[in-house]
Parts: sequence; C-alpha cells; structure tokens
Amino acid sequence: MPDAARFLADLDALRAIGARGTGVVRRAFDEADIHARRWLADRFADAGLEARIDPAGNVWGLRGRLLIGSHIDTQPEGGWLDGALGVIAGLEVARGNPGVSVVAFQDEEGRFGATTGSEIWSGTLTLAEADALTDLDGLTFGAARAALPATGAMPDPSRFSAYLEPHIEQGPVLDAAGEAVGVVTAIVGLRQVTVTLTGAQNHAGTTPMHLRRDALRGLSDADHAIRAALAPLVTPASVWTIGHVALHPNAPSAVPGRARFTVQWRDAETARLDAMEAAIRAALEDVTRTAGLGLEISATTALPPTAMDPGLRAVLRDAAAAHAPDRWREMPSGALHDATNVARLMPAGMLFAPSIGGISHDFAEDTGRDDLAICLAVLAEAAARLT
Repeated sequence: MPDAARFLADLDALRAIGARGTGVVRRAFDEADIHARRWLADRFADAGLEARIDPAGNVWGLRGRLLIGSHIDTQPEGGWLDGALGVIAGLEVARGNPGVSVVAFQDEEGRFGATTGSEIWSGTLTLAEADALTDLDGLTFGAARAALPATGAMPDPSRFSAYLEPHIEQGPVLDAAGEAVGVVTAIVGLRQVTVTLTGAQNHAGTTPMHLRRDALRGLSDADHAIRAALAPLVTPASVWTIGHVALHPNAPSAVPGRARFTVQWRDAETARLDAMEAAIRAALEDVTRTAGLGLEISATTALPPTAMDPGLRAVLRDAAAAHAPDRWREMPSGALHDATNVARLMPAGMLFAPSIGGISHDFAEDTGRDDLAICLAVLAEAAARLT
C-alpha cells in the first residue's frame, strides 16, 4: 500500500520550491523549475528508479512498463497541485510497484508553446522546432533549456504499455457534488491564435476622437464581435478566451498604436472547433476593416479532442468504486493535459481529484488532504491491476 503521509510530505516539499504565499511560481526553465527538476530526479533515484533528464527538460524515473506522470511547471501565478499531484502520486506508487515508471513533462503550462515537453516526446514537435519557440519576452526554448543539461536521451515510447495521469479537476464539478474522484472520459480540443492589431500611435491630448485609429478600441470591438459571431455556433460546454494582452506604447498619454493578444477556444468536437475558428477569423477581419486597422493572425496552435482509452477507464472506474464508493463519477476534462499527446503513442487514462471552489491557475488553488489521499489510493489500485 502507498504511504499517504510520505506522499503528502513530498507534495509539501515540492510546494516549497518556488513558493509564493499559498501558491507556487515555477515557469519552465526558470531557476525554481530547474531546482525542482533536479530535486525530483534525486527523489526518483532514491526510490530505486533510473533518473533521467532528457534534452527537452522532461524528468524520468524509469523502471516498469506502466507510465504515470504529469508536469511540475506552473502558470505565472500558479497553484501548488496543478501537475504536481500526478508526478508525486506516481512517485509514491512506483515506490511499491516495480511495474511503474514516472515522468514530469516540461512546459505543459505553455511558457513557450503548449504541452511542449510531451509534444516533443510524442513526435508532434521536433526538438529543433521547439528550440525556435519564444516566450512573451523573446527568450527561446533552445536558449532556456541550455540551463538544464540533459543527463540522458528520451526513452523509447515502446518500452511503456500505457499512461495514467492523475490531476486536480481544475473545475467545480466534483467539489460542488461532494465527490472525491473523477474518471476522465475525454479531453477537449484546443485552438489558439495570436492576433496583432496595428493602428496609429499618437498624442492622447491632441488627436480628435474621430481621427484616431486606436488599437485598444479595436481589441474591445473584436471581443464583442467574436462573442456575437460564436453565439449561434457553440454549446454551453464551449469556451473561448482573450488572454494575454500587450499594448504599445502602453503609456497614459499615447493613443495605443498596437495591440497584441491571444484568442483561445476549446470544445469536444473537431467540426465545432473548425466552425469557431472560421467565425473568429471573420469577426477579426470585419472589425479591422471597419476601424482601418492592420491585422495579423498567427498560424493556429491546435490540439485535437482526445478520448481516453476504454480499458483504462474501466480499471479506473473499478478502483474508484473500491476506494470512493458513491463518491465518484465519469466526466470530461475541459483543461488541456499531457495525456493528449501521450495518447498518440499508447493507451492513456486520467484520474481527477476535486478542486476546492473549482479554483486553479491561481494561488488559491487547493484540494483537501483526505481527497489527495483517496486519489493516491485509487491510482495505486489501478496500477496494481495493470501491472
């Protein structure tokens, strides 16, 4: 049986690396992230696993054919369990089950791309292509990863038979229902573009309102236009977000001449994702044409909807029923996970623990310690049935 106290102590020790109040800041390849990856490699080695950091920054604890893992990098203001739960739960299960290996993928949170480490390992993205990716400050993935030298090669995916990823739900469903376990049916698809609107930078005091080509006003109009364009296409489960925004020159007394922002949308149906993309692009073109603004839209980052393996779902259901009777459910994931990429290589399954208040990607993110222990017990039971 796994040691729940040791598991929680390891989670707390990882939480201390990059701690900010109740949360954590560990961006891919920053100082805290590098510290955490080296700490994790040591923990893997102490557990009798073959510890390895590959060229992409993924950290491996290799032994058995069942792979368990997630990620340990965070959002700019991240919670302490997002990703970390899956890695540390995998480590604890591996201590007592020689059929288990563990992985912490790099840059799941998208400082440089989106699920970058698992994309590279799955073959979706080459290391050379990843090296050219940049963060919002212009730092490349290639330059960043030089700070964490590899200690070994990426393992051949054929050495693994299946992948399990425990994770917090990052939503309110389980917590609101008073349930402890979610068995994931599928991960929704994600699309994202970066948009640049170019107007005319000018003096805020001397430029009449009717003569302005204000890029921020264009962004505001784009937000309204996108919402109107999507309204007839989407379902209550569809979501879209205008996220990172950068204004130039971003000064109180200057009319903004350039606005750069991301548009991201998610849905479980590929056809609907396609229709949403067409509507978003058309809305942006209409707004900029009317406002006299320049428009650039990047190539689309796309991750398809991914169904979890039926056999693994059945094993996880049985384990959930054994350890959380009447307190579990099957459910989709509205968040993106490394399992999306790993499912291209092998059967993949996911397990959710509840998020208090449905809060994630925030310092307030939390899960009750009893629920964390139940997640560990369900995972260990499933791993025992699969190895």
